[in-house]
Amino acid sequence: MPLVYVATKNAGKVRELHALFAGSGWQLETYAGYEDVAEGDTSYAANAALKAERLRAQLLAEGRPAAVLGDDSGIEVAALGGRPGVCSARYGGDDATWPERRALLRAELAAAGSPDRSARFVCALHFISATGEAVAVQSDVAGAINGEDRGSAGFSYDPAFWYPPAARSFAELSEDEKNRVSHRGRAVAALLGAIEFHNAAE
Repeated sequence: MPLVYVATKNAGKVRELHALFAGSGWQLETYAGYEDVAEGDTSYAANAALKAERLRAQLLAEGRPAAVLGDDSGIEVAALGGRPGVCSARYGGDDATWPERRALLRAELAAAGSPDRSARFVCALHFISATGEAVAVQSDVAGAINGEDRGSAGFSYDPAFWYPPAARSFAELSEDEKNRVSHRGRAVAALLGAIEFHNAAE
C-alpha cells in the first residue's frame, strides 16, 4: 500500500481526499511539520507543484523519502473575469472567514451588474513518487453562484456553488454525491488513471 503525504493543513480538504482515495490502495497521511508555501496568483498547477515540492524537500531533509501530493483549487466566476481563481483561499484577506469570502463574492458579483452567474471549481493535483517521478493533472466542474448560502456540508465555497444537474448546492450534496462529480473527485480519478497508464507502459 503506497504511503502518500498530503501537502495541506486544510482539514476539509484532507477529509475529502481520504474519501476520494478510499479503495485505491493509497494510504494518505499529513505531516505535522509541513510549512505552507507562498502561493502564486496565476496557476493552480504551479501552486500544487510548489506545495508538493516543499513537502518532499522537508521529508528528504529528515531522511524520509516518500511520495507526496500537492493540491491547489479555487472558484472562478465568469462575470468577475475568472476571479477569485487561484486566490480563492486568500480572497478578502488571509484573516477572512469563509462566510465573509462568500458574502464578498456575491457583493462583487452584484456590483458587476451582469446577469451571468456562471462559475466553475478547478482543482490541480501534483504527485511526486518516492523516487522523484512527477504526475500532474487538472480538472473542473461547471455551476453557478447562488443567491444565498445553501446547505451545511462541504467547506469553503460549497454553500455558494449551485450544481445544476443536481439542482442543489455542493453543500447540500452528500459526501458521496459531491465526490462523484466534483472538481477534486475528477482530478483524483484523472491522477489515478494517469499513474496506472504510466505503470502499465513501463
